[in-house]
Amino acid sequence: MHKHANFLLKICLSSLVFTVSMIATTSATISATEAQSSITKIAQANPCAAKNPCAAKANSVGGPLAKELQGKPVLVDVFASWCAGCKNIAPTLSQLKQEYSGKVNFVVLDVTDKAKLKETEAMAQRLGLGKFLEANKSQTSTVAIVDPGTGNILALYKNNPNKADYTKIIETALVNN
Repeated sequence: MHKHANFLLKICLSSLVFTVSMIATTSATISATEAQSSITKIAQANPCAAKNPCAAKANSVGGPLAKELQGKPVLVDVFASWCAGCKNIAPTLSQLKQEYSGKVNFVVLDVTDKAKLKETEAMAQRLGLGKFLEANKSQTSTVAIVDPGTGNILALYKNNPNKADYTKIIETALVNN
């Protein structure tokens, strides 16, 4: 009888290990899918903002940007030197800076450490991006494209290296300016 109970216990334990392995594999697959979707654009132009004031607030930096940023779309990068996502999108942002030099204002909000953050907070306040920085300072590798006249966020990306996503929004913003 003892042998049979021992055998059944081993089968049950094997079953449990197998089930846990399957759950872990499924979770990893789901996590990979979610990660891929977070790499892609997580928000884009909000056509319903005029109909929904709450949505407009969530998709705004709080008002028009500083005079020095007017007349060109503004690409805002929440950056930290230790951020893997920032390193992932750096080549794309570098290409965009070259391609849209003189046509787009590029603002880097460096949150690498407390000293940099203090400088960045002062700059963000001066540029009209203080509320945006406050809401996103812990969201490194976040990139927003902002209409400087209204402060509306036209697109918001998280760790997205796909240049075409940015280009589409920038080109639309340039046509509308």
